[in-house]
Amino acid sequence: MTKLAVLGGGTGLSTLLRGLKKLPFEISAIVSVCDDGSSTGRLRKEFNTPAVGDIRKVLISLSEDEENVGKLFDYRFSTSSDLDGHTLGNLLLTGADDITGNMSDAIELVNSLLRLKGKVIPLTEDNVTLAAKMKSGKTVYGEHNITQSKDKIKNVYYKKTPRVNEDVLKAIRESDAIILSMGSLYTSIIPNLICKEVIKEIDKSNAKIIYVCNIMTQPGETDEFTVTDHVKLINRYLGKRKVDAVVLNTGSIASDIIKNYETTEQKDLVKVDRENIKKINFETIENDYISIENGTIRHNTLRVAIDIISYLLD
Repeated sequence: MTKLAVLGGGTGLSTLLRGLKKLPFEISAIVSVCDDGSSTGRLRKEFNTPAVGDIRKVLISLSEDEENVGKLFDYRFSTSSDLDGHTLGNLLLTGADDITGNMSDAIELVNSLLRLKGKVIPLTEDNVTLAAKMKSGKTVYGEHNITQSKDKIKNVYYKKTPRVNEDVLKAIRESDAIILSMGSLYTSIIPNLICKEVIKEIDKSNAKIIYVCNIMTQPGETDEFTVTDHVKLINRYLGKRKVDAVVLNTGSIASDIIKNYETTEQKDLVKVDRENIKKINFETIENDYISIENGTIRHNTLRVAIDIISYLLD
């Protein structure tokens, strides 16, 4: 069975895994744990744990009964007590962490209940703080503050160097392909690549490095980015090994939906700049990957998964 080390965080990673889990892949989902907003941020401060919000999303996406597990884990308390705003899944993971003594074993405990179609691995057990140097010269601390900042990001790093989970390095070492999921480049994908141990393991690997490119840009992070702009940024954080192949969308989207994104979310369609793709040494995996759900643009992740396995078996 083809082994995948899938790196990411947040909604992008969990969305991609929904497609990958339907095919004969052995999945190791490596989750960046620098989210510090809302319920996750409060639990991090109180219990000094890694961020559980993104882990919760990934657990839901890999579960056999995703619909019901999602309803349960995403249930958010609305009350006048300290429980207000917390999700049940976040509390469960925090409790499991306290019982087992670390987040990796906590995930395994939850996994034994959910029968996940893959392994979920936090990048680190440390309570990390992501920092960003802005083009204005200002430094912003914390993922939530970085994403809310009006400044453009110059580069990101950790306030304190984290200890990388050994299972992360093992998953990369044993993988047939290293998949960088779609999602926020600076705050979900790159946090996995700013650890020297991870880059060292990738450099030693013969696995194909595949990036699933975003369909839309993200305000403050990738404004006006083309496909090659995304790849160049990722390659800047990678070591000797660079991106081998990029999954990119060639499907069209209704103009009214694009206009709504531009006006309400300040997001634009990522342009496929063919002339620049030819200048950079990477292959492309192309198809119509558009899926519209209630006016929201998503990847058709089953089609992405099928094209990835076809590429790897070719």
